[in-house]
Amino acid sequence: MKPSEITKDIFIVGGPDITDGRDGCIYLLNLGELILIDTGAGWSVEKIIKNIEKFGFDCKNLSKILLTHCHIDHIGGVPEIKKRFGSKIYIHKLDAPSLENGDPILTAASWYQTAFPPTPVDVKFNFSEEILRIGEEKIVCLHTPGHTPGSISIYLDKDGKRILFAQDLHGPLLEEFGSNLGDWDRSTKKLLDLDADILCEGHFGIYKTKKEVRDYILSYRRQYGVG
Repeated sequence: MKPSEITKDIFIVGGPDITDGRDGCIYLLNLGELILIDTGAGWSVEKIIKNIEKFGFDCKNLSKILLTHCHIDHIGGVPEIKKRFGSKIYIHKLDAPSLENGDPILTAASWYQTAFPPTPVDVKFNFSEEILRIGEEKIVCLHTPGHTPGSISIYLDKDGKRILFAQDLHGPLLEEFGSNLGDWDRSTKKLLDLDADILCEGHFGIYKTKKEVRDYILSYRRQYGVG
């Protein structure tokens, strides 16, 4: 897979097949300002920046980083990107302490034989649904716990399409991560109800029809015995 435009102004700029096998997928929104969804595991920041620049963007305009949850393969690039560009870091309040304390277990850094430095968070989501307004665009951040207590999913409606960013909805659901099957059941039902046209997932890429999105979510609900 190569960096590419998924739909107008929405790009994939990193991931296991693009930047580093340890990275979760990294998405970029161009909404007058640049917004990054997740940052990879930390070893591929230079590649991510180059991929953003390939589309003609200046990373000095990278204003916000929305973190879907607190695991290293999604947050590892945060310290370096924030240092370079001053981007504001957003995450749900239940996952924020893992970043702020550099917790080796809850960030899963120990899985990757690395460490995550204690890193301040700029904005902590508190509610089941929070809206970021960027010009005329509306980014909806939903609290979708299950994989971690503070997991969020993000969607926006653009050019007649609903694009959903639901990283790691496949799990795993592990006690050491604070995972909860009941929460995950409710969260995936909520995601099904969104009836998204496009799913941008955390490790397995992009699903581009309503049927593919629905089938993907339902396949994991069956796997975990709730669908």
